[in-house]
Amino acid sequence: MTWPNQTMFSEFVLLGFSEHGQRQFLLFVMFLVVYMLTLMGNIFIIFLTKIDTTLHSPMYFFLQNLSFAEICFTLDTIPKMLINLLLKDKSISYAGCAIQMYCFFYFGCAECFLLAAMSYDRFVAICNPLRYTTVMNRTFCHKLVGGVWVIGIPVSLLQAAWIFNLPFCGANEVNHFFCDAPPVLKLVCTDTYLYEMQSIASTLLFLMFPFVLILISYVRIIITILRMSSAEGRHKAFSTCSSHLIVVTLFYGSGSIVYLRPKSNYSPEVKKILSLFYTVLTPMLNPIVYTLRNYEVKEALKRTLGRKIFSQVT
Repeated sequence: MTWPNQTMFSEFVLLGFSEHGQRQFLLFVMFLVVYMLTLMGNIFIIFLTKIDTTLHSPMYFFLQNLSFAEICFTLDTIPKMLINLLLKDKSISYAGCAIQMYCFFYFGCAECFLLAAMSYDRFVAICNPLRYTTVMNRTFCHKLVGGVWVIGIPVSLLQAAWIFNLPFCGANEVNHFFCDAPPVLKLVCTDTYLYEMQSIASTLLFLMFPFVLILISYVRIIITILRMSSAEGRHKAFSTCSSHLIVVTLFYGSGSIVYLRPKSNYSPEVKKILSLFYTVLTPMLNPIVYTLRNYEVKEALKRTLGRKIFSQVT
């Protein structure tokens, strides 16, 4: 099917931060440093939780997967953004744009459900401690994580395939630093009402549903903690959740600012800046939060560094 004024694009142009002119090199250096810290931090979390046997628990198994999702999530968007900050040619192929959008949806969805799985783990640990090892057994955890990585495939494929089967008209310039759905959708020259309704439904199901599960888990957790007679017990129980709560707040807070604001409030420049929070800043902060706020991770780090220093001395 063809539409009037339809243009067959072989590539798109990601405008990114072109309006900043010569300051793009400074942005490149800044984002490169942040990206390297993100990679090192998340790889470190995976490495530490693998080699230290005290961290071989469901909570850190989920954390490994979250760090892996963060690595893939940033790998999808940041390298292309860094290249575009250096080069005049800011093009991305039609297929490349579609794949980038699919991966963005997919790994974003995986993070949402991984955060929900981590909240369920904390719920069982605090509210049903005697049944924890029975409920959160190895088989159940692997099935849960397997479901997390599978559940996002159909909806992500639907979202990306639907957009790229719509007709594009006029300029092929995407006013963003990656192929996000809203700026790409602005290039479509037909009614997008059905897609937008489907997008809202998908957002509610795959973004808000995990958030509701997290909310329910923490309401139950808070009630249980407040009922504890020991102040030390309350503090210890809350400390096991604090890192996860901070990560959830960073992830959902930054994402909701961008995607749940009224359209009339959108400005392309402001949206790009806000998008940096969940694509660049939050993935860097997550390993820092789990390292600085988590007692078990800090102790594991001390043991690992101690063994390394001891082996060098001997």
